[in-house]
Amino acid sequence: MFAALFVLAIVLTRSHPEGGSSASEIEDFYLHRDAGRLALVGLYLVPFAGIAFLWFIAVIRSLIGDREDRFFATVFLGSGLLFVAMLFVAAGAAGALVATVKIQDEPFPSPDTVGLVHSLSFAFLFVYAVRMAAVFMIVVSTIGNRLGIFPRWLVVSGYLAALVLLLNFSYLELLILVFPAWVAAVSVVILRADSARARAASSVSDEAQ
Repeated sequence: MFAALFVLAIVLTRSHPEGGSSASEIEDFYLHRDAGRLALVGLYLVPFAGIAFLWFIAVIRSLIGDREDRFFATVFLGSGLLFVAMLFVAAGAAGALVATVKIQDEPFPSPDTVGLVHSLSFAFLFVYAVRMAAVFMIVVSTIGNRLGIFPRWLVVSGYLAALVLLLNFSYLELLILVFPAWVAAVSVVILRADSARARAASSVSDEAQ
C-alpha cells in the first residue's frame, strides 16, 4: 500500500508549474478549470502513504520481536519517522500554492514564488527524505541479515540501493522510486514467509490429528 500510494502521490503532485515557469505559463495553468485537481489529489494521498509506511515499520518490529537490538532499533525508528516527516513537509510545500489559489481564491503566485516553493519541496523530498530512506534501508537490511529473516539477494540489493540514494548528488528525481520498490520487495518476502509458516503449522496440526 505504501509503495502504490507513494508512487501515485509523487506522480500527481508533479502536475503543477515547475521552477522557472513564466508568469503567463503560471496564469494559464491556474486558469484551466481542472488545473491543480490532480495535484490536490496527490496531496491528500500523501498522509495515507505515511500511515501505510508507519504500518510497515510496525510489521518489521513485530517480525523482529524480542531479538530487537536497541542500537539498530533507535536508528531504525528515527530514520523511518524522519522520512515520514520530511515526506509530509515536502508534500505540503508542493501543494501549498495550488491549495491557496484553488481553495482560498488567492491571486496567482509570481514566478519567483513558484521557483522558491518548488526548490523547497525538492530539497525536503529529494535531499533530506531520500537520505533518511537510505539509512532506513541500510538498518533494516542489516537487521534482516543478522536475524536471517531476509534472503541474501534482498539484503545485498537493499545495501546497493541505499548507497545509490545516500551518495547520489544528481537531480534525477526518478531515483526516489527505488525506495518504494524496495519496500514492496520486503513486503512480498514477509508475506510469502508468513504464508509458508501458516502452511507448515497447518500441516503439523493435520498430522497431529
